[in-house]
Amino acid sequence: MEPKLQRRVQRYGWDLAAPVYDSLWQTQLAGVQAKLLECAALAPGERVLDIACGTGLVTLKAAKAVGPTGQVLGVDLSEKMVSLAQHQAREGGLVNVTFERMDAENLALPDSSIDVALCSLGLMYLPEPERALCEMRRILRPGGRVVISVWGERSRCGWASLFGIVDDEVVSDVCPLFFRLGQPDVLARACTDAQLKVMVQRRLRAELEYASGDDAWNAALAGGPVALAWSRFDDQVRLRVRSRYLESIDPWRIGSAYAVPAEFVVVVTRDLRQQRGAE
Repeated sequence: MEPKLQRRVQRYGWDLAAPVYDSLWQTQLAGVQAKLLECAALAPGERVLDIACGTGLVTLKAAKAVGPTGQVLGVDLSEKMVSLAQHQAREGGLVNVTFERMDAENLALPDSSIDVALCSLGLMYLPEPERALCEMRRILRPGGRVVISVWGERSRCGWASLFGIVDDEVVSDVCPLFFRLGQPDVLARACTDAQLKVMVQRRLRAELEYASGDDAWNAALAGGPVALAWSRFDDQVRLRVRSRYLESIDPWRIGSAYAVPAEFVVVVTRDLRQQRGAE
């Protein structure tokens, strides 16, 4: 898929997913988001950028961590995700956080303007993630940190069958190379190539728990490219895709509920300019 088309699919797909995303994924992703923030070790007064921020689940916690003397900017390609995040910030009374619609591969920010860049489960969706990593390094101050999480290996994510099932019904792949960065050392090597020194690399196992097949299926839909494809399916195709997906996760059904295995990779990096200055 051409990068320009892939970005458009992501933008409008996540617009469709925005209204239901929190209700379907907030609990399931709380663990890996907490680990990302723990690894980031945000300090009061720091300037933080949250890339692919979605509805602000990580961004708002980061704003609380840096306190009133700090500043957090959340950016996302989806206008509706950004609007929801802005609303939640206002509802929470947070005045040190702002949100903008922005392309992660072309950040409209000055060089060396951020202390910490975060990206929670967003890098896999980008057409050119290596370009995004170079952009993160560009806007980072010398010695600053980049902390990233991605989904792990395909074989360790029980829901991974979804992409193949949906791809059988569309002309082109809905999310090509989604699991590439979750393969051993691939994300770490990409960070190193972007001149970011890898300090920590962790692989986390988890279970995505759903009370019913409907919950499991609705959550599967709440992802940009899949949501867009689903919106264009007729009733017959929807029934077929839903049936195949629930059959694929049946090994992890417990009565009417599901506990689907998942894996994540978390990487903590620093700007190499600090290392050069110390030598």
